[in-house]
Amino acid sequence: MNYSKPSLNYPKPPQSDVVEDYHGVQVRDPYRPLEDPDAEETQAWIEAENQVTFSYLQEIPQREPLKQRLTQLWDYEKYGTPFKKGDRYFYFKNDGLQNQSVLYVLNHLEDQPQLLIDPNKLSEDGTVALSGIAISEDAKLIAYGLSASGSDWQEWKVMDIDTYEELSDHLKWIKFSGASWTHDNQGFFYSRYDEPNEKTQYEDVNYYQKLFYHRLGTSQSEDELIYHRPDQKEWGFSGNVTEDGRYLIISVWRGTDPKNMVFYKDLSDPEAEVIELIDEFEAQYSFIDNDGTVFWFQTDLDAPRGRVIAIDTRSAERREIIPESEDTLQDVGLLNDRFVVEYLKDARSQIKIFELDGSFAREVELPGIGSVGGFGGKRYDVETFYSFTSFTTPPTIYRYDMVTGESTVYRQPTVDFNPEEYETQQVFYASKDGTQVPMFITYKKGVKRDGNNPTYLYGYGGFNISLTPSFSVSLVVWMELGGVLAIPNLRGGGEYGEKWHQAGTKLNKQNVFDDFIAAAEWLIENQWTVREKLAIAGGSNGGLLVGACMTQRPDLFGAALPAVGVMDMLRFHKFTIGWAWTSDYGSPDNPEEFKALYAYSPLHNLQPGTAYPATMITTADHDDRVVPAHSFKFAATLQAAHTGEDPVLIRIETKAGHGAGKPTAKIIEEVADKWAFLIRTLQIDATVG
Repeated sequence: MNYSKPSLNYPKPPQSDVVEDYHGVQVRDPYRPLEDPDAEETQAWIEAENQVTFSYLQEIPQREPLKQRLTQLWDYEKYGTPFKKGDRYFYFKNDGLQNQSVLYVLNHLEDQPQLLIDPNKLSEDGTVALSGIAISEDAKLIAYGLSASGSDWQEWKVMDIDTYEELSDHLKWIKFSGASWTHDNQGFFYSRYDEPNEKTQYEDVNYYQKLFYHRLGTSQSEDELIYHRPDQKEWGFSGNVTEDGRYLIISVWRGTDPKNMVFYKDLSDPEAEVIELIDEFEAQYSFIDNDGTVFWFQTDLDAPRGRVIAIDTRSAERREIIPESEDTLQDVGLLNDRFVVEYLKDARSQIKIFELDGSFAREVELPGIGSVGGFGGKRYDVETFYSFTSFTTPPTIYRYDMVTGESTVYRQPTVDFNPEEYETQQVFYASKDGTQVPMFITYKKGVKRDGNNPTYLYGYGGFNISLTPSFSVSLVVWMELGGVLAIPNLRGGGEYGEKWHQAGTKLNKQNVFDDFIAAAEWLIENQWTVREKLAIAGGSNGGLLVGACMTQRPDLFGAALPAVGVMDMLRFHKFTIGWAWTSDYGSPDNPEEFKALYAYSPLHNLQPGTAYPATMITTADHDDRVVPAHSFKFAATLQAAHTGEDPVLIRIETKAGHGAGKPTAKIIEEVADKWAFLIRTLQIDATVG
């Protein structure tokens, strides 16, 4: 099927003559006015760009059938993993097409679940999301956070679980924080920032987080300041009460660097000072539990793939409990007086159980190759729950008996597709420097490797985040269209531990782009696809990945879908929490790191007179994680530079943020637009449904 390529008239963006000096290099920033999302001229540009984009999308006949098929497939029950607090069980559930999942409570597993909080009733359009919960120790009260329009800002409230009565407590200006109750059930610890300027709260940088204790029934202005560091503006604090209720563990973080410090406070002594147990950012330390004064930690100190150690707080003596292995340690819990350890083996989950002395007990038999979540609970619990998913298996919830080692299905969804019609294989390919990189390839059985398959290459490659097998309705629809799904585990991620992560950061960031480009070349060389049928995609740091690769190799891809991407690598640190990303990216204020950033910054490497792949940038007007200015300026520059006939569009969602809490209806609309765009630009001859 041949599609005509329409002539598009892109709107004229507001411009300025800003030029800045970076270590002697003069850098123009002509679209600087787009950094103000509320300016009249920016609003007019947004409206005009959306007019161009949606006019283009509305002409694609498959758009509406795609939306219908996505809605049909999406309409299945989705269960979260149950967890126990006090004598009650709690879990999230979405009936199918609800914009937000609903929180339920059970007094016994066999009981009829009772609806506890339904965030869908908090707004007409589903844009208010439940962003966090904390159940009191006696399971009679719940503190919960709400975020509006996808913002990272949260407001926290408290409710009586028995009576559903809303208490007077109302906390604001909370971001990057949960809540942790003291065992007297009289209050909880949380972290917040100072109140920002109301007009610029979605752009202003976030510094000087403070750790507070809120006592029930009092106003936020009366909250007790537990810890802050006016001399360290970048430090953040996460406070959690130990299972025995005796200690407050304070994890001190600095940006997105996995390295943290650990302080603690003895809650049994009202006069106790905060003790600095680990007072350097030397490694990552995740508190597991304690046995009196002995604290157990998961750490990558002298063990890039992770190990478990014990620290005696009386003497600071350290002992290794579970040594580093060939596989990457992801998480550790304590159940039935044993360590439950999650590993990644080539980006797929393994669960192993160890005695408290570190001796191996057994491996949990999983249903297949995929990803696991859950295994929460308390030290002496003999039951727990976990979820299992893969590219073709919707999340299934299992109950696990810690004594017998038996898994039984607790909740299993029914989806309107046959997983037996699909298969996944894992391949390894060589990157530019010879490094072997794994990649999952999933497709409908019977797909021919004739070099003509539309292929969706998705990546991330940063911040120690691992891409593991997971089920996605949107990707099932892509494969129903005859598409191939390819997900490489790029350097910068956490699949092989801290060395793998560091190999894709700062001055090594180009490795990530090389890995992604090598994946594309491998797919073409091995007859999975051809350049004209190859689309690349990624969000946030993955949006940067797409932006960098399409500017470095515009000849290699048929289409590009950068979502909420970090595109201006010279100014990312000047907005909201962007300064925190310097641990992965480096800083433009550092002369050596500036050179590396400037060399790949997508915004600054668009070349006038170049034919770029068909592109649809996606962002949101309330994104206060990666501010939309990144996408705005990239789109304006791309449209000015592009000489090809393929469309280069930007789709700007309103009343939405970085992605968390996005209503189901908005997700379905965006995915339908994405696949419609690829059907047209990659010239896919497919019947929907």
